[in-house]
Amino acid sequence: MKIVILGGGPGGYVAAIRAAQLGAEVTVVEKDKVGGTCLNRGCIPTKVLLHTSVEMENVNKEFKEIGIDIKGAEINWEQLQRRKETIVNRLVGGVETLLRSNKVTKIAGEGSFVNSRQIKIKSDDGEIILDFDYAIIATGSAPVIIPLPGINLPGVITSDEVLSLKEIPKSMVIIGGGVIGTEIASIYSSLGCKVSIVEMLPDIVSNMDQDIVKPLKDKLLKNGVEIYNNTKLESINNSSNGLQLNVSSSSGKITIQAEKVLLSIGRRPVTENLSLEKAGVTTEKGRVKVNKNMKTNADNIYAVGDCTGGAMLAHISSAQGIVAAEHIMNRKPQIDFKTIPYCVYTKPELAGVGLTEKQAKERGYAIKVGIAPMYINGKSIIEGDTDGIAKYIADADTGEILGLHISGPRATDLIVEGALAIRLEATIDEITSTIHAHPTVGEILHEAAHSTYGNAIHIPKK
Repeated sequence: MKIVILGGGPGGYVAAIRAAQLGAEVTVVEKDKVGGTCLNRGCIPTKVLLHTSVEMENVNKEFKEIGIDIKGAEINWEQLQRRKETIVNRLVGGVETLLRSNKVTKIAGEGSFVNSRQIKIKSDDGEIILDFDYAIIATGSAPVIIPLPGINLPGVITSDEVLSLKEIPKSMVIIGGGVIGTEIASIYSSLGCKVSIVEMLPDIVSNMDQDIVKPLKDKLLKNGVEIYNNTKLESINNSSNGLQLNVSSSSGKITIQAEKVLLSIGRRPVTENLSLEKAGVTTEKGRVKVNKNMKTNADNIYAVGDCTGGAMLAHISSAQGIVAAEHIMNRKPQIDFKTIPYCVYTKPELAGVGLTEKQAKERGYAIKVGIAPMYINGKSIIEGDTDGIAKYIADADTGEILGLHISGPRATDLIVEGALAIRLEATIDEITSTIHAHPTVGEILHEAAHSTYGNAIHIPKK
């Protein structure tokens, strides 16, 4: 069984390893470094910078409170960039090792379909034609560029460039208040940059439960970030102070000055130049159409990850890669896509899985909601990190957990309890009857579960 995979990102390399484990002869075609956007220009480098920005904020605001006096601390931007590159290179090397150890062949180049059984690979060494039995398209995504006046001016950047700036800018306007926009706002505002967010929708991070988003919004505002909701970018032009953004809202038109402008309004599937039509693969608005097993309309061609549209998250891509590989190798994939966690790595962290309160109501559920604030949690108090809440959404009739939403310390780690609960169709009673260790931040999940039926132990009665 010969399988060729176009793209070595979190969808492609995971699919390759899983297919190899099941006995396939696998070739990965990658034009850049393995690991894709996530490892090289997204998840990993962003979290390196976020970690340092949080530590810097702790030095400046939190350490004195816990008994540590530090004077004269400053950011060494060059060293931070070197550390980021070191970590990225280490993880890229790790993926390369994993591919070799599983006897996966990697070809450096750009692939396109000749027909439904062959691809052409262009590389520095020329062109080759590769035969395959099955193909998996895992070509990822790229930042969306909106066609507005001034969008190509120097200083207007995307998420591909924002993590590798030569120096910390004095000011930045971020167009888009989603996950990427708020994470970048958190980084640069903590490092002394004046940050503004321009968001078309009524709220930032609008895909998550707004009760957990509020602590983040409050924190950003407290740190001096200006947030313009229901506001649209009209154009950008040069000014004596750098770049001038012309924006409009229901309140009228205003201008905002900035040294840098980050376009963070979403990502689009990368499917051009693949010659998909030669393989008979159908697309819709640039995304590859697939079924639940990640198979396209062509029987022997699959697609996974960002190129299929939908929620563009590395862990979704990896899960889809496993589904595709197992289906090709005549296995029955068992992954449940109801358990996708959504995470924002700011301070406070945000994480959610399952239905939000709004979604549950829209789907007709009668629900119970349990909320516990982080400020009652002993470990959070010890660590001086008490912003946030834990919130359960449960079916009122059965107690089955429909969603868990957390803001606060370790939210992105704790969310796995909610994902597993939903996967196992657990009830609130099964959470409350499970002993949680003390003192831990995780106890907040226990307390929020108790509060669902008004039985919270550590929340005073009103």
